[in-house]
Amino acid sequence: MTITITYRIETPGSIEAMARKIASDQSTGTFVAVPGETEELKARVAARVVAIRPLADAERPTWPELAEGHGPIRRADVDIAFPLDAIGTDLAALMTIAIAGVFSIKGMTGIRIVDMKLPEAFRDAHPGPQFGVAGSLRLTGVSGRPIIGTIVKPALGLRPKETAALVGELIGSGVDFIKDDEKLMSPAYSPLKERVEAIMPLILDHEQKTGKKVMYAFGISHADPDEMMRNHDLVLKAGGNCAVVNINSIGFGGMSFLRKRSGLVLHAHRNGWDILTRHPGAGMDFKVYQQFWRLLGVDQFQINGIRVKYWEPDDSFVESFKAIRTPLFDPSDCPLPVAGSGQWGGQAPETYQRTGRTTDLLYLCGGGIVSHPFGPAAGVRAIQQAWQAAVSDIPLEQYAKDHPELAASIAKFSDGKDA
Repeated sequence: MTITITYRIETPGSIEAMARKIASDQSTGTFVAVPGETEELKARVAARVVAIRPLADAERPTWPELAEGHGPIRRADVDIAFPLDAIGTDLAALMTIAIAGVFSIKGMTGIRIVDMKLPEAFRDAHPGPQFGVAGSLRLTGVSGRPIIGTIVKPALGLRPKETAALVGELIGSGVDFIKDDEKLMSPAYSPLKERVEAIMPLILDHEQKTGKKVMYAFGISHADPDEMMRNHDLVLKAGGNCAVVNINSIGFGGMSFLRKRSGLVLHAHRNGWDILTRHPGAGMDFKVYQQFWRLLGVDQFQINGIRVKYWEPDDSFVESFKAIRTPLFDPSDCPLPVAGSGQWGGQAPETYQRTGRTTDLLYLCGGGIVSHPFGPAAGVRAIQQAWQAAVSDIPLEQYAKDHPELAASIAKFSDGKDA
């Protein structure tokens, strides 16, 4: 069995030579011959170059590592297979050997990890999502449409009672999901314990009266896994069912520690991922990155959306959505995609069309709900109406003629500035 990594190599030298160097340096190779580096050892655990697919030359280098008088900057996608015996199923070993080390190799002007294919051995070695798509839909009581969610804003500054007052209004709006902003964990002015004590009674009271339990995702991230588990236990004991986890901040070890002990839906925020991917000639594709966190057990995964307020183009969101919805081994290992960042009903039709006409997602709106001219409840209805129109292939403007909440939303947000 092998682990196959696809590297997008950029070099003024030989692609073939660089591919062989990566395979050698990241497995059995050394800078000089050493005792013990036998042909038998190489045959057993050495990485192998299995395919090279040339690409168009680069117009400019990703990194400024060019000798004077260099020729064309060549590019190619290169598949390198690592024997499972050499790495095992430990994700830290996989990251160290097959990915992280290649960025220090000399002679390249760029390298990007664009694909990763894992053998069946990884299926049983890691827990995967505990709730995933089905569990998220079941706990929110949603079917046949997206889960509609919103975010407590402003992200920083609100005290627990102020947060609870806003949450109370949102709960009454008919929203399915509310989350702490990823920047809110347990600051001195809003300790998590006080926030939970202020918010959860409102959610439980609403559930008792209506039968609907709004899913609230509390920020529990912490660099100390024990402290993060104490945060988790606070939420679970109070009757909560979801938590925001800043996955890059807590790392593989923190995520593994949490997932093995968790009773909450784990909503993954990928802040910091941009560091790894923003330059197209370096870093890694989300297609690769997301596999680690899915194996470790995230249930919901934020991936931006259509026409976001950040740098990411729409095509990147579509590819991220496709990656999350593609099973690694089985459909149960797929987390729920979360579309967010400047979303309102206006992106619903394109989101629906470009993601395979599915409603299995969490559609996360901030201003698109809370800044609606008629209030948050109308904001929620406007989002629901936009998705009704999208699924029915009815243009939003036409559907809005009989749906005043959607009409007001179009009037306010269609210029893309306020949501």
